[in-house]
Amino acid sequence: MTAVSRPRLAGIPYVREVVREVAPVPAAEPSDAEVARRFCAGDEQALAEAYARWAGQVHGMAVRAFGPGPDAEDVTQQTFVAAWTGREGYSPAAGPLPAWLVGICRHKIADTWAKMARQRRSAEAAAADARSRPDPTDTTRVDDAVADRVLLLGELNRIGQPQRRIIELAFFADLTHTQIAARTGIPLGTVKSHIRRTLERLRDRLEVDGAALHP
Repeated sequence: MTAVSRPRLAGIPYVREVVREVAPVPAAEPSDAEVARRFCAGDEQALAEAYARWAGQVHGMAVRAFGPGPDAEDVTQQTFVAAWTGREGYSPAAGPLPAWLVGICRHKIADTWAKMARQRRSAEAAAADARSRPDPTDTTRVDDAVADRVLLLGELNRIGQPQRRIIELAFFADLTHTQIAARTGIPLGTVKSHIRRTLERLRDRLEVDGAALHP
């Protein structure tokens, strides 16, 4: 997975920082049960152990839900951050640690799907509202930004990663180019070029659709 620069979370080191900073695992590796016990006790070495052992399983679930790319990586990171910050809610007696991580991952996947659905519904509602309000100066004129959002809903299924993730962050999360670059770890120039090329395709489609409606 591609490393993404993240800030520390309320005094708790971010998962990747912990994995990098904690001393290497001794040759005699602890059992899963021992890792779980130390994880509950707040041992950062156990967090590093847990990430090394089960991040692949968690990431595989996320990839099956969203495909390879930033969405799957975000869900993987969110899972381990949530597990670490909420470790007091885990009891080794209730089951193995990887099973608990899988449960958290399922919730994060569901949360991400729900967030995407809300964003799409909001965009669709905004587009429908804009269409219902004719421009008093020119009823045939369509605002470029609104047209881009309407066509974007259909275009998302046609583009791959990371372009899709970039466009979703730009249009649905209203992030700036700089914020998108920081969020995804993609160079700022690449973010701008992806957005520019996608908008050019959208405008080309808009012109074709307009010509078809007004022969």
